[in-house]
Amino acid sequence: MVNDVLKLVLSGAERRPSPVMSRRLDALFRALQRPTDDRDPEDIQAMIWALWCEHHDPDATRALSRAIDAMVAGRLVVAEGVLDRTVLRWPDFAEAWNRRATLYYMQERDQESLEDIRTALELEPRHFGAICGFGQICMRRGDRTAALAAFETALRLNPYLANVRQMVEALAEDLPRTVN
Repeated sequence: MVNDVLKLVLSGAERRPSPVMSRRLDALFRALQRPTDDRDPEDIQAMIWALWCEHHDPDATRALSRAIDAMVAGRLVVAEGVLDRTVLRWPDFAEAWNRRATLYYMQERDQESLEDIRTALELEPRHFGAICGFGQICMRRGDRTAALAAFETALRLNPYLANVRQMVEALAEDLPRTVN
């Protein structure tokens, strides 16, 4: 499963997001690559996350919001039930898959998390949050090379992930460099 997800991470630039993803995301990702004085990168990131959390069906958006609230409150069993129902009813909702992957990660259920990350990335190949989640799983498994590849990919999508940049720098120092 790790190799399958890594292939999705590395091929993301070649794939288009699901047609249900908001087309406004395209402009925001372009803006994230070259912010201006009137467009703060933090604001751009917040707009991307807000669009990811929206679904064309308001019931799906409300369900995701309930799941997020439950996760924040530490009610993981409740959150999992809501997310299970959400991905069944709205399988095109990339952020629901990503949030359930996060929940599984928190519970150290890495295999299930990887499966949901895969689905999230199939729907939204630019999902830097899901890519970072994959990187974290790779770190936990001791696969620093795959983690570095994931974090570098996330930074290409969103160069303003300061913690991820620090991870890349630390990993790059530790891993041997080869010349081909």
